[in-house]
Amino acid sequence: MHSSDRSNKKDRKNVSPKKNRMQYVLLGSLGNITKPVAQKLITAGHRVTIVSSNRERQAAIEALGAVAAFGKVEDIAFLSKTFTGADAVYTMVPPIYQVDDWKEYIHQVGKNFAIAIQNSGVKKVVNLSSIGAHLPAGCGPVSGLYYAEQELNRLSGVDIRHLRPAYFYTNFLNNIGMIKNAGFFGNNYGAETTLVMVHPADIAIVAADQLLQLNFSGSSVLYIADDEKTTRQVTAALGAAIGRPDLPYVEFSDADFLKGALDAGLTGELARNFVEMGAALRTGIMIADYQQHKVPLGPVKLEDFAKEFAAAYAKA
Repeated sequence: MHSSDRSNKKDRKNVSPKKNRMQYVLLGSLGNITKPVAQKLITAGHRVTIVSSNRERQAAIEALGAVAAFGKVEDIAFLSKTFTGADAVYTMVPPIYQVDDWKEYIHQVGKNFAIAIQNSGVKKVVNLSSIGAHLPAGCGPVSGLYYAEQELNRLSGVDIRHLRPAYFYTNFLNNIGMIKNAGFFGNNYGAETTLVMVHPADIAIVAADQLLQLNFSGSSVLYIADDEKTTRQVTAALGAAIGRPDLPYVEFSDADFLKGALDAGLTGELARNFVEMGAALRTGIMIADYQQHKVPLGPVKLEDFAKEFAAAYAKA
């Protein structure tokens, strides 16, 4: 089942009376989605526990008004104990790259979440997934999220909202070195490939609203997107923002992209998965389900992000 009841109005005020104070547990430490979600929930008067593997973040977490819980997503006993008593949890697989099988690692973390949710008795879950997670294969690491979703969907008596955001605008920041050093923007998908994009700040708004409302039942999917542009349009917008209106786009073959990723120091496992994800964008399979279940686009357009890109480019 898919849902399109998206609301991301930034001026909404969610203030809960004390008698309705809720307890939330959030995965994701102080990431660029979890932190603003925590801030919004706390501002609304709720109790928030933030899970982190880094004890050095305790002061920063507590400064938000949240409780810090330190442990790893591989530790089911820790997760079960931390989830116990929560009205809802926000789950996300942390970006850990030193693994032998990336998809299977993501799958296993999803399984750990499911076991801990069952052990703790939590009944409401907002899970960060990704566009492309409708496919069990062919989408690089995102296909691991397919299996993580399935593990959560097997839970009985638990309501789950899977958030499937589009391609993060901020991923383009990884191309700054390429543009500065090689003079072009490139990847292994075509110039006319449609890219569906979103800003992490907008994902945080939607995630917080879903947690505050908890008005979903069963297992459902909600896509989050801000803009749709071709790679050529993206290149033109980013180029114009940095004063290089003639910035060219170069499409690499899968073999050349793989070699470049390996030469840049990526492991073979990571490089192969990124090649596969780019191919999924090139063929369109990554966005096929999104196109069948579109939601209203959010407020952060490509031109808005281009200003952010230009500022980062100038500092690099």
